[in-house]
Amino acid sequence: MTGPATPATAFGGWDGSVAAARALQTELAERVRLTDALPHPLRVLGGFDVGFEDEGATTRAAAVLLDAQTLAPLASVVARLPTTMPYVPGLLSFRELPALLAALAQLPQAPDLVFVDGQGIAHPRRLGIAAHFGVATDLPTIGVAKKILAGHGEPPGPAPGDRSPLVHRGETVGALLRSKARCNPLVISPGHRVSLETTVALTERCLRGYRLPEPTRLADRLASRRDETH
Repeated sequence: MTGPATPATAFGGWDGSVAAARALQTELAERVRLTDALPHPLRVLGGFDVGFEDEGATTRAAAVLLDAQTLAPLASVVARLPTTMPYVPGLLSFRELPALLAALAQLPQAPDLVFVDGQGIAHPRRLGIAAHFGVATDLPTIGVAKKILAGHGEPPGPAPGDRSPLVHRGETVGALLRSKARCNPLVISPGHRVSLETTVALTERCLRGYRLPEPTRLADRLASRRDETH
């Protein structure tokens, strides 16, 4: 990353229209890298999620840092920005990414690997919010979503760690991962600079008995205001 990512660098000359946003997604998807380009060893993980306040008028982005080996929390921040775009299916990043970038800028250091609550390439135009975040920041990024947005797959087996491929238009774009028994599987997909196999392996490594991996679980607590320290 040559400089801090901002909405201007993330959205270029986007004119605010839905058609232009979809065209920009297609363009930015060409920049996504699906080969592993991660620091070794990983030292610091990041988790990011977004919630809303003031009946949706304020976007609340939460970011946490964790020790990559122990998953102990290291830092957390919340960034609040006015919500400037309504919810449009498939264009989540245009609504939420500005606040996520603001939260990233507030962290004491950049993480080696980022987990974002949302889709990576498991998206109709291969640019979910995790992929858009990754391209905008050039940070290795993984998408962890709770529901399928694009594609189909057989339900994985019932045991934690069971998985099945998520396929969209003949391409494997992610995996359905049973992260906890008797819970719906997660939708795991690469965002940027991480391969699909590594994406699943690193997500599994961050599970601690909950449905969500620790980075997005802790970010979700902050974003949804279940942790009121912010």
